[in-house]
This record gives sequence, structure tokens and C-alpha cells, in this order.
Amino acid sequence: MYKDSVWQAKMRIKIDFNNMMHDSIGEKGIELSELEAMSPLLKSASLRMAENRCLMKWRDLPYTQDAVIEEVLAASNEFGEFENFVVLGIGGSALGPIAVQHALNHPYYNILKGSVHNRPRLFVEDNVDPEHMAALFDVLDLEKTVFNVVTKSGSTSETIAQLLIVASMLKDRIGDNCLSRHLIATTDEKKGSLIKIAKQYGIKTFYIPEGVGGRFSVLCPVGLLPAAICGIDINEMLAGAAYMDKLCSTPDIWHNPAYMFALMQVGALKRGCNISVMMPYADSLRFFADWYAQLWAESLGKRFDNENNEVFKGQTPVKALGVTDQHSQVQLYAEGPFDKVVTFIRVERYRKELAIPEGFADYPEISYLGGHSLNELIHAEQTATEYALAKSGHMNNTIIIPEINTFTIGELIYLFEVATAFAGELLNINAFDQPGVEEGKNATYALLGKPGFEAKKKELDAMPPRNERYIV
Repeated sequence: MYKDSVWQAKMRIKIDFNNMMHDSIGEKGIELSELEAMSPLLKSASLRMAENRCLMKWRDLPYTQDAVIEEVLAASNEFGEFENFVVLGIGGSALGPIAVQHALNHPYYNILKGSVHNRPRLFVEDNVDPEHMAALFDVLDLEKTVFNVVTKSGSTSETIAQLLIVASMLKDRIGDNCLSRHLIATTDEKKGSLIKIAKQYGIKTFYIPEGVGGRFSVLCPVGLLPAAICGIDINEMLAGAAYMDKLCSTPDIWHNPAYMFALMQVGALKRGCNISVMMPYADSLRFFADWYAQLWAESLGKRFDNENNEVFKGQTPVKALGVTDQHSQVQLYAEGPFDKVVTFIRVERYRKELAIPEGFADYPEISYLGGHSLNELIHAEQTATEYALAKSGHMNNTIIIPEINTFTIGELIYLFEVATAFAGELLNINAFDQPGVEEGKNATYALLGKPGFEAKKKELDAMPPRNERYIV
């Protein structure tokens, strides 16, 4: 339905960076001559992106998963008879599926089951808060629930802890032989404990491709399976990603939206904007801000550059929501310090039109709204906020999405992923590792007595005791 090239061109996502430039916001903006002077850096970064594409396996996901898609769609039918589908995961294993689900399905999807759709309810357990985890079982009938355990390493402590709890409950309530019926594993094909457990108990398994890190995994079974289970057209989402890949294959920043977005963010960072605010003007995209926050922070926050120089690079992502956060954050963005760059996401055509009726004619201070629509109002609010920031000289740019559908969501995912990788090249850091995260993981393993982490436990035990004087 959506393969027509004319339709695809109409669905093209664009970047409006006028309010990043000196022409629009004055002295805090980027001069056109600066972009021209950066030509050698941009050329070398583009060359490295092309040379290293074979190492970025996530870039091939729109093209290499025909067999996987068939398997995912078959599983979506097989497990579609369940009442509940629960993802057990953390980080990219959870944030991507949540973002896609809330972008493309009804905002009250779980409540409307049966009346609007005939698919399982979706729950994503992305934390180990004992109260929240215990509460989940108050709303689930285990006999009507399948759990998708997602961990690439196969040993993520939070996810495995959830698995242990779920497996025990399933055995107690349903029987010892129920795991193959009520569990799915999404993990590495060869490494880790989860794949061994899956083989031992005959659990349906999907594989996370080698070279695809968690925060880049939403277009592989990590994100595709929950999406398909909930009735989302995963072929269209991958088609959108492939379309964006074509746009992002040129080294010319003036025709490559991902490269331009990355360049603007890095340019802002060099001007002291070490905070990146992501502010979609659509409730359906609020969780994309969460997913972006992990992608941007974990990829670009690095102590060392590629030559092992200590650089402490990075830009802190902050999530906001228009119009809601105009009433909680925008005062700071418009009149506060020049340490932020705001990225608005503007949706040109919403999936619903809601008119504002005429009324209260005796009160012109409110009756002026009558005859307009909420669509007009939210567009006016985004334009007004953009204007206020530009007028005060604060850097901002806008991602323009023609409409929210499976194709454009695939575009948006791929745009952010390529932009993150290109920003890493511009900053001369490795955007694909996370040594700071690993340090925390290893300390957790040591504290809980995982074999092989005895040295780390001794290191932790050698830490000076907390000074009671500093606890008030």
C-alpha cells in the first residue's frame, strides 16, 4: 500500500534548523561560514561512516531479516491467542518497544482490548522495583500470559531476576512443564545463560544479531516481536527505515537529515549547549524522548576519545512534551542559561481532527477559541514556543513529520540512529560501547555474589565507610 515512491516522498521527515543559525538567532547561532570551514571534518567523518558501515550491523536490519520477519509474524499469530504479552527487559530492550507501541497504537490500547482490537495487552517490565513488579501479577492471569525475556548478554541481572520470579510463579500455578508455553527468549544466538535455558526447556527463541547493541536493537526482534504481537505492520516500519537509509547514504549534509541533525547538535555542544532537550508535540511520541535519551547519552557520553585521550565528551538529553511542558520547563529554556539546544518534533497532520465548539460568547477572552480545533491550537503552541526561544537567542531546531504512521516511525528511528553514529565520528569517540555502564553492572554482580567477580567485591569492600557526619 505504501510502497509508491510518490507517497514515500510525501512522508519524508525533514529537519528545520533555521533557529540554529546566526541569521535567525544572532550571536549564539552558527555562521554559514563555519559550516563551510568544517568541510574537511565532515568529509572525513562521512568517509569513516561509509568505511565502517559493515561494522554497524543495525544499518542492515531493514534489508536482511526476511526469514526473521516470517518467524516473527508466525509467532505473533501463535501467541496472539494470549490475553497478555509481557516484555521483561531493561534499557533498549524496553525503551524501543515502548516507544513504538505508544507511537502507533491507541493510547488506551490495553483498556480497549476486545472492543477495538483482538490482540494481547502489552506490558513492559523495565525495572526491578519490588512494588511495581508485584503489582503486575495483580492484573495478570498467568495462564493467559506469555513473557518475552529480552537480554542480549543472557545474564542481565535485572532481567534474569524477573525471569526467576516469573518461572517460579508459572511452575507453582500451572505446572513444571509450562515454561515452553509461556516464555519466549530474545537473546544472543550463542553466548549467555538465557540461550542455554531456552534450549534446555524448549523455549521459543529469537536472536539479537551480532553487532547490534541494545540501544540500536528496536528494528530487530527486540522491537519487531512486541510490535507484531500488537498488530503493528513491521514490514512498513522497516520500509520507512530503508527509505531513511537512502536519504542518509549521501555524504552531502545539505541532503542528509541525520548528518545535519548531528552536526547541529555537535555545533551547539561546542557553543556550550551541553543539554539536548527533545520535545515532541504529540503525546504519541512522548516515549520517543525516553528512547532518544538512552541512545544519545549512552552512545556519546565518553571519558576517552578514539586516541585514548581523556575528553569527557557528551551532551545530556532531557525529555519534554509539548504542550504540557510549556507550563513546567519552557520558562527555563526561554530565559535561562544558554546551555541547552531544544529539538521540537512537529507533526503536520494528526490522525484525528477535534474541533473546538463555539460557546460562552459573553467572554471574548475565551470564546475566540471557538471555531478553531485542537490541531490548530497545538500547532500554534509549538510555533509560538519556537518563536519565543529564537527571539531570546536560544538554539532550537524542529523535526517535521508529515504524519505518524508505521513508515514515518521507521524513518524516525533510523534517523536518530544514524545521527548518533555520525555525532560520534564528529566528536571522535566510540559511539557503540558503554564502559561506564559496564562498571556499574560489574559492581552489582559483585555485591550479589556472582562467581567471577570476587576481585571487584574486594575493591568495593575496600571503599572507605560512609561518614555519618555527611548524612543529615
